[in-house]
Amino acid sequence: MSPAQLSLLALVLVILASLTSRINVGALAIALAWPIAMFSAGWKVDALMATFPSSLFLTLLGVTLLFGVAQSNGTMAAVTHAAVRLCRGSAALLPFVFFTLACVISTCGPGAIATTALVAPLAMGIAHRAKVPIFLTALMVGNGANAGNLSPISAVGLLVQNLMKQAGLEGHGLQVWAANFAAHALAALAAWALFGGPALLKAERVISTEDAVHFTQRHVSTLAVGTIWITAIVVFKANPGLAAFAAASALVIAGLGDDVAMVKAVPWAVILMVCGVSVLIGVLEKTGGMDLFTTLLARLATPRSINGTIAFVTGLISTYSSTSGVVYPAFLPAVPGLVQKLGGGNPLQIALSINVGAAIVDVSPLSTIGALCIAALPAGSDAKTVFRQLLIWGFSMTIVGALFCQLFIGLFAA
Repeated sequence: MSPAQLSLLALVLVILASLTSRINVGALAIALAWPIAMFSAGWKVDALMATFPSSLFLTLLGVTLLFGVAQSNGTMAAVTHAAVRLCRGSAALLPFVFFTLACVISTCGPGAIATTALVAPLAMGIAHRAKVPIFLTALMVGNGANAGNLSPISAVGLLVQNLMKQAGLEGHGLQVWAANFAAHALAALAAWALFGGPALLKAERVISTEDAVHFTQRHVSTLAVGTIWITAIVVFKANPGLAAFAAASALVIAGLGDDVAMVKAVPWAVILMVCGVSVLIGVLEKTGGMDLFTTLLARLATPRSINGTIAFVTGLISTYSSTSGVVYPAFLPAVPGLVQKLGGGNPLQIALSINVGAAIVDVSPLSTIGALCIAALPAGSDAKTVFRQLLIWGFSMTIVGALFCQLFIGLFAA
């Protein structure tokens, strides 16, 4: 087999492993990329090392370190409780508060997985006391976290921007965020209408926030540093990752955070997965495997149906696999070649369809976000029923995401 064929086969094996195995596919991707590059393609070791995404690694590490400080010193918990107190005891407002809270936190940096891990336990506990449907609560938290996941300053949003830059689609951060937000906001609104939202309006219930965490000077100072970090990125165009290193260091030096807890909060497994798969994608591109990959994708659709088709395919894979670690690194760099093979199609629309199609299924319990919601269920909940409900929801979103992208994604690529 040629290096191109071997590299494509390696990508297929990585995707299959992500569906069926517990191995970190980043490590597997590097293990497969090494013999293909060194022995089949005849590369020198420096050429293989050059495929490691050092810029992306520093960006992901910096952002997650900063939010590791904010989470370990209690700032994120205080923000969460403050948002719930805004309900003023109204249970009917809770689903919207859960969605908005998860969306805002995810948008500001930590991404959907870290946000769900933070918000889901609190949301599930309060929803249980207020008799808000647990399934609805899981959908509002999961969709809210995903709605902000691709912001230009979030960890996953930065990953997507980097991958789109590789595909020649730089400078579309707002469209990426808007398309993803709109799809998840519509999904959350549908969930509210279908699974108990209207009933909450008819039977007002009162909730208690007696156990709320209140703001301290430590929390206020941490938020101030975070605000400066966001301002530096948005206004002064600072590099998000490098600026995050500076912000995190300032918090630790000022005694507002613990460096050990900060480092422990970093999702090392996710960073390894993303960077490792990126190494294999680098080998795939340089050996001609990406050309084979786009040829196969082009056989699945026409220029007119590609948006819906690619959203369905990526959604189906993402139901079982890692969206940020496998689907985005595998599919986004393939966009230019796919358009060429199809003989048409809008590259930005296709990229947005990949983003939305892969993400909107992630409340499935087979994905990390859905699994975190299951893990946060209060005592006495029927975990099997909620698991089944989330599973059905996740699979149904493959079709919903495909329809949304086929019909509406053009609105965000104008």
